[in-house]
Amino acid sequence: MPKAITLTDFGGPDVLRWTDVPLPQPEEGQIRIKVKAAGIGPTDLALRSGRLKAFSLRQNAVLGFEVAGTVDAVGPAVHGTQIGEEVAALLFDLGGYAQYAVASRWVTKPPSVPWAAAASLPASAEAAAGVLRQLTVKTGDTLLILGGGGAVGLIATQLAVAQGINVVSAVGTRDEALVTSLGATPVPYGVNLVDAVRSFGAVDFALDASGKGVLADAITLTGAADRVITLSDPAAADLGVTLSHPSPQRAPHALDDTMPLLAQGRLRLRPYTTMPMRDAGEAHRLLESGRVHERVVLTL
Repeated sequence: MPKAITLTDFGGPDVLRWTDVPLPQPEEGQIRIKVKAAGIGPTDLALRSGRLKAFSLRQNAVLGFEVAGTVDAVGPAVHGTQIGEEVAALLFDLGGYAQYAVASRWVTKPPSVPWAAAASLPASAEAAAGVLRQLTVKTGDTLLILGGGGAVGLIATQLAVAQGINVVSAVGTRDEALVTSLGATPVPYGVNLVDAVRSFGAVDFALDASGKGVLADAITLTGAADRVITLSDPAAADLGVTLSHPSPQRAPHALDDTMPLLAQGRLRLRPYTTMPMRDAGEAHRLLESGRVHERVVLTL
């Protein structure tokens, strides 16, 4: 039987186990992918811990919103894709930490894009493009990105700057030079966040890509909860802020638009490191400890 990292319960990284699972079968409009690499995002950690209850998970769920690999099987009504094709995919129903995954949204992986980079793109690109679309940010607006040095924040910065949007990016000291090079204005996280942002002028909208408990500050800076969207802060509902979920409608063209930019060197990803997939629990532990600043990509 194929194997996957299953979520045996909510809790610490030890609840992730490398176990036998049934071979998933592609349904209409889906493909099955033999996974080479799977990205880990902040939402995965929040789901595993149980603190992000907006998502419902079945027993022994397999985490992971994004993978890269080769097409292993195609379901009915799939056209233009063949077995053996190299792809990157966004998994709205999770399932990425596995030897095999099924997907309904994918893009061809260009030969110049490494497997780990391809697996780092889908969820971050979809989230970045999707939230910019949901916020209806337009040319000339000022956007505050909380967690601008993260995977989603960096892509959102580049997409926003390309649209003529002014970006103020709340980051740690080590990411200040990076976000500056991408055209954003860095401000430090901390108790003086509101004053630091206001020193650069008014803010029209805010994207919280970090989930670090600063939604109240974002509301203060933008003037209204409906001008703020978060990707993972469980306090969103209490504050009237939208918690944005991955969905086929949020940014339907994000993968098709961003993969060519990545292949051409026109889109920068957050630096990443790789670990064997069976060590997913240790990867979660390292990410939560803050001992690794890079993204972690699980590989097979």
